Amino acid sequence: QPLQPSLFWYYMLELSFYWSLVFTLPFDVKRKDFKEQIVHHAATIFLISFSYCANYIRIGTLVMVIHDASDCFLEPTKIFNYMKWKKTCDSLFMIFSAVFLISRLVIYPYTVLYNTYYYSMEIFQPFFGYYFVNALLIILQLLHVFWSCLIIHMVYKFILQGTMEKDMRSDTEESDKDEEREKITEKEKNGITYFSNVTSNGYIQRNGSEPLDNRAHLANGHAKQR
Repeated sequence: QPLQPSLFWYYMLELSFYWSLVFTLPFDVKRKDFKEQIVHHAATIFLISFSYCANYIRIGTLVMVIHDASDCFLEPTKIFNYMKWKKTCDSLFMIFSAVFLISRLVIYPYTVLYNTYYYSMEIFQPFFGYYFVNALLIILQLLHVFWSCLIIHMVYKFILQGTMEKDMRSDTEESDKDEEREKITEKEKNGITYFSNVTSNGYIQRNGSEPLDNRAHLANGHAKQR
């Protein structure tokens, strides 16, 4: 299969993108699907590299396009979620869910897996690349089913509650934990300040002195009596 310059750069961009995800994994927020992400990135890098070296350009670009179709809506959804634009975020999330479920559970198995697993056997005899590629593609499909269950659960909650919940992949993100810690610290500071004010007022009263407000009232009353 001839390799066009546009496809070459498409391969290089995709490969560099997934390598960057691998390098940034230790610094990202740890979620429940951390291990699944590692498996996904490893399988994707092997598939991109092997399809390029074995000159499986058509099937390689088809797999990448199917995966990129839903990612185009996922990243803006994250941006608007961090910006607290709830309505825009919810709308994009519903579009992303529909594109993800259709592309990963319908188009991917019927156009990619069928051709690589069944149709290719009618043309070629089984060899190492056949088993290797299909094993990685099936791993991707299992990950698609896993993430689809999480997305369907979030869509179900969205239909019931009318708003999108937090990411189902984690109970509490690290950013949320930092905000909770800051709130707890502020409450503790306020509690210490309030306690110190109460104890200082009590100390003044025990020494026979009056608070400043009471002194002002007494002074005004004494002036009125005079």
